[in-house]
Amino acid sequence: MPEYELRETLLKIDGVSLTLGGKLILRDVHAEVKNVVREGMQQGQVVGLLGPSGVGKTRLFRILAGLDAPDSGNVLLGAEGKPVKRGSVGVVAQDYPLFAHRTVMGNLLVAARQQGMGTGEAQKKAAGILERFGLTGNERKYPAQLSGGMRQRVSIAQQLLCSDELLLMDEPFSGLDLVALGTVMRFLNEIAASDELKTFVIVTHDIEAAMEVCDTLWLLGRDRDEKGNLIPGARVQKVYDLMERGLAWRDNIADDPAYLQLLREIREIFPRL
Repeated sequence: MPEYELRETLLKIDGVSLTLGGKLILRDVHAEVKNVVREGMQQGQVVGLLGPSGVGKTRLFRILAGLDAPDSGNVLLGAEGKPVKRGSVGVVAQDYPLFAHRTVMGNLLVAARQQGMGTGEAQKKAAGILERFGLTGNERKYPAQLSGGMRQRVSIAQQLLCSDELLLMDEPFSGLDLVALGTVMRFLNEIAASDELKTFVIVTHDIEAAMEVCDTLWLLGRDRDEKGNLIPGARVQKVYDLMERGLAWRDNIADDPAYLQLLREIREIFPRL
């Protein structure tokens, strides 16, 4: 098992609750992401937010992104504990929204300029990130000319220009075939490892993909009363540390008995959430 240590808190969800239309959606949600340090290498953080459809993942995602405000509680960023606000983190939505009338380079330049970069700096940063993402040569293409996987990479590149550290992704594995899925998972791990403080939070219902790409899993769900009835309001029911279990930062873990055992455990819990 690779040696690592957990240091300062990079993201803290502190007592977040949300009610919509008189219905309690989220109830006193607590979770945090700490800086993972491995000697001799950079190691970002990849957290999977798992839960069945309708449990409140999207609402928590929007709160983490600063798009919606909770009724109570806070989302705090960095060691300084700054409250999240709209535009302070990168957000990659499920449909990879890009400006259809702008080229790949044009989309990236818009993002860079929103961060206050001048034209020269924006072009240099955009060109560098395109090279890093294997997109050099596609600068003048429009989103409609790109494959789904390439649009996803451009969307991630765009958001990385908007946010230095935290990037939220909504269902990045949805609709991908096995080849594309493997490519995306490798890509996410490479980008996460490109910066010590880079943190991905991935909202998904794909348990297997999350286990292969993440180092930590948060399982969002509702409690049950003594009669087995669901109690309104989801919270983080389980935190799975895949680093501690020896299941992080490895290729081809799907045949590992520890992987298969945890997969069965999560699958058994899922329907009761």
